[in-house]
Amino acid sequence: MKNKQIIGLVVAGAVFIVTGVTSVLTNTLSANTLAEDVTTMLAGELEFDPPADDYIGVVNVVGTIQEQTQSSVLDTSSGYQHNTTMDYIDSLMDDSDNKGILLYVDSPGGAVYESEELHDKLIEYKETTGRPIWTYMAHYAASGGYMTSVTGDKIYANKNTVTGSIGVIMSGYDMSGLYEKLGIRYVSITSGVNKDSSKLTDEQVAIYQSQVDECYQEFVNIVADGRDMSADQVKALADGRTYTAKQAKANGLIDDIATYQDVMNQMASEFGVDEFYTPSSEESILAAIFSKAEKLVPKSEAQILKETAEEKESGVLMYYAEQLQ
Repeated sequence: MKNKQIIGLVVAGAVFIVTGVTSVLTNTLSANTLAEDVTTMLAGELEFDPPADDYIGVVNVVGTIQEQTQSSVLDTSSGYQHNTTMDYIDSLMDDSDNKGILLYVDSPGGAVYESEELHDKLIEYKETTGRPIWTYMAHYAASGGYMTSVTGDKIYANKNTVTGSIGVIMSGYDMSGLYEKLGIRYVSITSGVNKDSSKLTDEQVAIYQSQVDECYQEFVNIVADGRDMSADQVKALADGRTYTAKQAKANGLIDDIATYQDVMNQMASEFGVDEFYTPSSEESILAAIFSKAEKLVPKSEAQILKETAEEKESGVLMYYAEQLQ
């Protein structure tokens, strides 16, 4: 075989290999891009696309403060979304054009874990950036909602806001009588006398009360730090009761009563920033369809009973205003 033929074969082979590798890489990148686009289209996501100039980031805490509720592309996002909110605050911290947070709270509270985590994330934002947080309370800013609110350097409430409810609750229903009537027998095999608390003993009540008391003390300390009050001053107000906006102002729990627009105007004037940014999110197409379809399917009595038991017997520690349900 002549040298020219050998060289030609080598070149042809090299071109074939390069073409094959390029084709594989192109197909892989195209598939990944398509998958991301389809996921975004189906599931929807919070898009962080802030203004190019200085702006105030609006952080909405609306609904019960709890775990992220959307678990798949077929679920609808509703109410407060914890992970999404935490990521959003991180994005604000990393953006030098962000000049502060306007915290919009319309919540009766929620789980101890998520309420404290959100509070701590907002404190981290202030300490890391040195930027201000102003709070506006809408319908409710109670219990865990109030804990979130005290991160604000200034706290404003609507004249019809219900706030306060500083305290902790752990609740559930004893449904053993109903189960017995329906012929359902509960059985458990445990490693210790306090592993199963389906029928509370005095010792178990004392155990859970100690946990409630510990969380309560933490709540008191957070309010004391946020409102520049002593722990004793907070405890005098923290028996679980709610307060009107006027009562809250008189007791030092808020700074003033105003409308949301008034607060925006005051914040814009004080910091010289006119732009207020709220990230947009698109609901999942499939989630919207399946959600509507699910509502059309009637639930059996057994399903209703099961869902009620799961909801009411959770025994989770809550910073929650039970009376606002």
